[in-house]
Amino acid sequence: WIKTRLDRLKEWVDRNLQQEANQEGYALSAVETLRIIDETLDAFFQLPIPAHPALLPDVIVGLDKCLQYYVIKAKSGCASRNTYIPTMPALTRCEIGSKFQGVWKKKEKSQNTQKRNSQAATMNGDKSFGIPQLCVRINTLHHIRSEMDVLEKRIVTHLRNCESAHLEDFSNGLSKRFELTPAACVEGVQQLSEAVAYKIVFHDLSHVLWDGLYVGEPSSSRIDPLLQELEQNLLVISETVHDRVRTRIITDIMKASCDGFLLVLLAGGPSRAFSRQDSQIIEDDFKALKDLFWANGDGLPADLIDKFSATVRDVLPLFRTDTESLIERFKRMTLEAYGSSARSRLPLPPTSGQWNPTEPNTLLRVLCYRNDEAASRFLKKTYNLPKK
Repeated sequence: WIKTRLDRLKEWVDRNLQQEANQEGYALSAVETLRIIDETLDAFFQLPIPAHPALLPDVIVGLDKCLQYYVIKAKSGCASRNTYIPTMPALTRCEIGSKFQGVWKKKEKSQNTQKRNSQAATMNGDKSFGIPQLCVRINTLHHIRSEMDVLEKRIVTHLRNCESAHLEDFSNGLSKRFELTPAACVEGVQQLSEAVAYKIVFHDLSHVLWDGLYVGEPSSSRIDPLLQELEQNLLVISETVHDRVRTRIITDIMKASCDGFLLVLLAGGPSRAFSRQDSQIIEDDFKALKDLFWANGDGLPADLIDKFSATVRDVLPLFRTDTESLIERFKRMTLEAYGSSARSRLPLPPTSGQWNPTEPNTLLRVLCYRNDEAASRFLKKTYNLPKK
């Protein structure tokens, strides 16, 4: 009886997993699944058998696996953080001093926009998983997680009303616990929250971040368009997701925004170049990005903002450091990293993506995007990097 009932529940999940949301913002299929589990427990304790306490652990294990199956199905196909991060372009050095520079950059921007947008379009081929649908799934997993305690208390109530139950049946709490489902819900919320954040920043807003921010002249392609669209998305998220998971998702969006901001500065391709004077623009824009999430005290806590913006904060001083000091620091850090083998010829440090002001690849990338003849000359002489 138990196995048949659980098999039917699993088949029902396969047929009926859907994302139509109720007024509370989670899937009706989750409500129905939890109702079926409730009915299954009621039916189990109504069976005319004396061994309810002995069989109960097996029943809970079976129900736990069914709920875990629902959670796995709910998050399957929803992508993840890495799905949306664009491929880094090859390292180049800046093209300095051409009077046609603006013309070429404008042309290149148009070509890059088409190329990147075509890449972005293939990232999210499944149109059913837009931001509202992903938010419904997050709400659903949070709801299931919050219902676990209710289910476990209900089981204890059933046991108390069971004539064949003994004192030890109540003391053994582990036999009445769902072990798999809560962990699956926590992991699912984490995956979907990151997917929402990185989809918004790198896919939905790629036209104002990856294809717009600081392309050409930094002073005329600043962060305001990105902030305006980010704010609209934050409003949608705030109105859609459950308040218990809202801070987590908005924190992930801020982390994704910081990652995107650094990626533009350190891996934005040959259409971007920064002089030392541009460093003030960059720092002001970064402050505006943090202020968006601070929201005059109504947004994220200041300690969270400080924690997840620390990498950007540490890297930004490199953009106002003079070129000669950057080159010397890069040489010193590379020698420390590679030892005596680097004395005859500096090796090209690999890209780890773990940006750090003392990491050779981060310093190299600041030099690659430095709109300065000395930086360009050093990169040509040391690595023969091309301009395009």
